[in-house]
Amino acid sequence: MDTLFGLLQILTVVVVLVVLYRPLGDYMARVYSTAPVASATPSPRATSTAPARRDLRVERGFYRLIGVDPASEQTWPAYLRGVLAFSLVGVLLVYAIQRLQAVLPLSLGFPAVPEGLAFNTAASFVANTNWQSYSPDLTMGYGVQVLGLVVQNFVSAAVGIAVAVALIRGLARVRTGMLGNFWVDLTRGVVRLLLPLAVVAAIVLMLGGVIQNLAGFTDVTTLTGGTATVPGGPVASQEAIKMLGTNGGGFFNANSAHPFENPTAWTNLFEIVLMLAIPFSLPRTFGRMVGSTRQGVAVAAVMTTIFAVSLAAMTWFELRGAGTAPQLAGGAMEGKEARFGIWGSTLFGSTSTLTSTGAVNSMHDSYTSLGGMMAMVNMMLGEIAPGGVGSGLYGMLVLAVITVFVAGLLVGRTPEYLGKKIGPREIKLASLYILVTPTLVLAGTALSFAIPAVRADVESTSIWNPGLHGLGEVLYAFTSASNNNGSAFAGLTANTPWFNTALGVAMLLGRFVPIVLVLALAGSLAVQDRVPATAGTLPTHRPQFVGLLIGVSVIVTALTYFPVLALGPLAEGLQ
Repeated sequence: MDTLFGLLQILTVVVVLVVLYRPLGDYMARVYSTAPVASATPSPRATSTAPARRDLRVERGFYRLIGVDPASEQTWPAYLRGVLAFSLVGVLLVYAIQRLQAVLPLSLGFPAVPEGLAFNTAASFVANTNWQSYSPDLTMGYGVQVLGLVVQNFVSAAVGIAVAVALIRGLARVRTGMLGNFWVDLTRGVVRLLLPLAVVAAIVLMLGGVIQNLAGFTDVTTLTGGTATVPGGPVASQEAIKMLGTNGGGFFNANSAHPFENPTAWTNLFEIVLMLAIPFSLPRTFGRMVGSTRQGVAVAAVMTTIFAVSLAAMTWFELRGAGTAPQLAGGAMEGKEARFGIWGSTLFGSTSTLTSTGAVNSMHDSYTSLGGMMAMVNMMLGEIAPGGVGSGLYGMLVLAVITVFVAGLLVGRTPEYLGKKIGPREIKLASLYILVTPTLVLAGTALSFAIPAVRADVESTSIWNPGLHGLGEVLYAFTSASNNNGSAFAGLTANTPWFNTALGVAMLLGRFVPIVLVLALAGSLAVQDRVPATAGTLPTHRPQFVGLLIGVSVIVTALTYFPVLALGPLAEGLQ
């Protein structure tokens, strides 16, 4: 019966995503293809062939406020400057809001957040990571949550989609250095996409029992006659955008395992759909914007295949948990909610680690060694199946560039992707993109044990489970931070000077160095002319290319980490 119920959950998610794929993907294509109009005379540099229409009033007001002409377009360096400047301001504002918490309204009497933790949290939410080295309901009042964290949940997700759209334009346009306007893409992503969907999602979650109030703390009498303090808060609104924007930060310390955030089995499925809806629909947007929906189907097929294999492996490891107690219980239930069970937990866990969301409805630290390893591998793949909003698509497109280059070497011809030649510049940018996160993960893990003073602090303060599992906890932390996921092996105490600083730096570099490389790649592709397809051109919409892209995705990314996995979770699982 559990197996049947689990398979029905998966089938339900698949059906909903299939239904959403076309309308949501087409809507996003219209959002980012419609040419803005700032005045009666459009910019002569605008290259979009889509029909122009008046922007929404709130959008026009924002453009006037920041002094941006929405009809003008930007080269990749200008687009990048917009991304970096906006994100830097975001880090400073979120940091300041935390440090000023004591004087903000709705602070609930909490003091200012300490400096190191405030930096880590600011870096985390601006980088769309939402790593939390603190208990949210015991550290931050509603003012910080709403003014700082929720705002970043919207805008950091919109930044990721904007960068993906810029790369799509680089592939679609010819002989122009223009990639669109970052400020227009950012504004539309928030106003036309994320905000309307989040409002609907929040209402659905409230109907499902997720709380939404400003009640503060309430003392209640328990069934045994004791007393307990129950926190309230604007949870449904934050829950909606944390899932929809693949952010992941929890309002409560237990995250989506808390009944106030995720009360029932059907809200659990709804939150899974929210995490997957935009990332799995973006390939359709990609196909529409490049003029070939088959290209989008090919990318979606790769994402779906990797997702299915990962989910099957994690579920099998948890159902076949080693040890007498897990086998008697029918699976490894430690750290999992009974209302979700094994299937609902692994479906949620696979989704959150494959989409860079980082939300959890079960404790990954309590998974079996190999089940926990699968959560790590999901992130080590670069979270491309389907990945975070925007970041998953542009990560997959970078891998597609590498795939056509490898295929071109095999047949001895110049590689092309969507009519654009992949030369030395493009492959260098793509290669550097692939190397960024492994460098951060492996360097961060190594330094945690190589520096004597840091190692002493890590072993005495942070690691509560020494040995192989302790190494796995540190590896998981840097994997999560560098890939902008935000989930954790909860046995690690990360609120220390070393981890607050090192993980904060890893989150910022893991987010923005790849963005620099992606925008540079987009600019390099946009200036090219389109070369006609020949008999030797590799079709990039057929099963052959899908298989090649899957192989490259696994070999180029995951195998980089095999040696360190062999020292940690793999060795632990084989004991």
